[in-house]
Amino acid sequence: MRTERDGLAIGGVPANELAHAYGTPLLALDTDVLDANVAWFASAGERLGIDVYYAGKALLFVQLARRIAAGGLGIDVCSLGELLTAERAGVPPARLVMHGCGKTETELDAIAAGRVGRVVVDHFEELAALANRASNDSPISVLLRLNTGVAARTHAHVLTGGEASKFGFSRETIDRAIAFAVASDGIVLGGVHGHLGSQLFDAEPYAQSAGVLVDTLARMRAAGAPAHDLVVGGGFGVDGRPDGERLDLDRLLRDIRTAVGDEVGARRLAMPRIGIEPGRSIVATAGTSLYRVGAVKRHGDHRFAIVDGSIADNPRPALYGAYHHPALAGRSSRAAFEEFTVCGRSCESDRLVVAPLPADLAAGDLLAVGTAGAYTYSMASNYNRFPKPAVAFAGRGEHRLVVRRERDADVLRNDVDEPR
Repeated sequence: MRTERDGLAIGGVPANELAHAYGTPLLALDTDVLDANVAWFASAGERLGIDVYYAGKALLFVQLARRIAAGGLGIDVCSLGELLTAERAGVPPARLVMHGCGKTETELDAIAAGRVGRVVVDHFEELAALANRASNDSPISVLLRLNTGVAARTHAHVLTGGEASKFGFSRETIDRAIAFAVASDGIVLGGVHGHLGSQLFDAEPYAQSAGVLVDTLARMRAAGAPAHDLVVGGGFGVDGRPDGERLDLDRLLRDIRTAVGDEVGARRLAMPRIGIEPGRSIVATAGTSLYRVGAVKRHGDHRFAIVDGSIADNPRPALYGAYHHPALAGRSSRAAFEEFTVCGRSCESDRLVVAPLPADLAAGDLLAVGTAGAYTYSMASNYNRFPKPAVAFAGRGEHRLVVRRERDADVLRNDVDEPR
C-alpha cells in the first residue's frame, strides 16, 4: 500500500474507491506486488535450480491459484478443498503436491487417482494406506516428511520441527518407512521433505536440517530408491513492522543451496533437486485489510478504535501475537499521533494491533492494516456468525472482485431447520 495526498492507494487504486465498490471489511491484494513476488521466486528458482511450490495454506482461491500458476510456480495443497480450488483454476496435476498430517480417505483416493503429481507422506499409517492403493500400473510418487529434530527460533504455534512437533517421521522410524516404501509395488520414493516452521529469519536452521535430510536421502538411495528430491520447506519470515526485521531471500536461497551442496559433496552423492515452499513471503506484503472505524473511545489512559473487522477475519494477533501495521486510509491528517488499540467488534478482547494513529481518528474513518495477505482470510471463520469478507485484486490502477462477500444467508446455509 502507498500513501498519497488524499489518502492511501493499493495497486494504484484509492482505498476509498475500493471500500465504496466492495464494502468493508475487505482484503485488497495488490497484484503489482503479488506478481513481482511470484516473478522473483520463479526467476530465483530457475537461476539456482530450485523447484518452487507456493504454499496454498497461506491464501488460496481460484483466481489467485490461476495467477500464481501462470507465473511459473507449482502449488502445494493440504486438503481436498485446496485441491479442488487448484483444479478449478486449471493447475495441472504435475504441478501440484499434496501435504497434510491427517489425510482423509477421500484425499488418499484423490492422490491414488493421479490428481496430484506427488504426495508428502507424514506417517507410517498413511504410507501403508497409499501402498494399498498403488500398483505398478498406477504408481504414486511420494516424499517422506522427516522431523529433523531441529527446533527453529519462532513462535511455538508455528513451529513444525523438533520433538514438540506432531509432523513427520522421527529419525528413529524413518528407516522402517524407507524399507516399506522401497518394497511396495507402485510406490516411487522420490525423496525427503523437511519443514521447520514459519517466520524464520536466518539460514542456520535450514543448514542444520540439511545434514539430516541429506543423510536420509543417502539411505534412501542405498536402499534402491531414486530419491532425487530434497525439499527444505518454506517458512521464510515477513515482519509487518515498518522498522522490523528484513530477510535477504536471495542470500537465504543461496545459503540453502550451498548447505545442501556441501552435505552431498561430503558424502560423494549426486546433487538432488532442491525444493522450497514459500507462502507468506509471496502473498503477505501484497495484502491490505480495509476496515471502517465504528467508534473511538477512551478508557483512562487507553484510546480504542473499534472497527468492523474482528478475530473472525484475522485471528493471527490473538493466536501468536502477529503484528499488522495500521494506517489512516481514506483521508490525510495533520494531527499528532497518539497510541491506539485497534479492536474488532467480536465478543472477545480481539485486539488487532496497538500502534500510533492520528489523534483525530473518528468514527467513519477508513483504516488500512498491512501485510495481511497471508493467514488472515485463509484462517477466517464465522465466529459470532459474522460473514467472511470479500477479496479484491487491485493493480495498475484497476480493480476487480475475486471472492464475493458472504451474505447473511451464507452464514445459515448449513443449518438444518426442522419444524418443531
